[in-house]
Amino acid sequence: MARKKPQPLDKTSFDGIANKFDKNIYGTSKGQLRHTLLLSVLAQYLPDTPIHILDAGGGTGLMSKAMLELGHTVTLVDMSADALDIAKDRLSDYHNVTIVQDKLSNITGQYDVIICHAVLEWLQEPFQAISALTRNLKQEGLLSLSFFNHYAKVFNNLTYGNFDYIQQGMPAKNTVRLNPHNAQSPHKVIDFIAQACELDILNTRGIRCIHDYMPDKQKITDLYSQLLEMEWEYGAKEPYKWLGKYFHIMLKAR
Repeated sequence: MARKKPQPLDKTSFDGIANKFDKNIYGTSKGQLRHTLLLSVLAQYLPDTPIHILDAGGGTGLMSKAMLELGHTVTLVDMSADALDIAKDRLSDYHNVTIVQDKLSNITGQYDVIICHAVLEWLQEPFQAISALTRNLKQEGLLSLSFFNHYAKVFNNLTYGNFDYIQQGMPAKNTVRLNPHNAQSPHKVIDFIAQACELDILNTRGIRCIHDYMPDKQKITDLYSQLLEMEWEYGAKEPYKWLGKYFHIMLKAR
């Protein structure tokens, strides 16, 4: 049987691995911690009154479900039919949701809040995606942007002694695996936003600054409540936030 050709980065979809992705990410402490931390950030900015939210690249719908539970109207867009099948099942009890299979570049409409979490690292042109999403924001609308952190990827490989891999530029070994292919530098993203987007940065923080570096994994379970508190505290502090496995930026349209 011929090997399946790797998907180019601008066509990356989770078709065929959506169930595995959902279990491996959101069924583990790393996914649960990331989800909880991002919800805590959003809680600081979302209004109490219902608004229209775009979940761009929202995959299997976990974040959409959290927004629907708060009473908001949600449009979930993703390329993967398999991921959206899971989302449709997960969100079947809600009437105020629209699920669309499409690319981010094809999104139309204006939204009060756009959530784009863990998407940029799968794209060949992530900055183009930021610009496109900015055009879909209402004036003074909010963009919640998180992405796989290049600094954390380098540091993690340093701690494992993968020096040759780092010197080779950390090439993607298999573009259909669950590991992100195109980790982003927080400073480069911030510089692009400052230079090319009509957006003001409201807040930045690291997501999972501690969890992924803990050598004793049993302590993640045993000390989870304390770990969550420490993640929230140190994720907002210099210099620790720059080593979060994911980096989060909250933005507001001018």
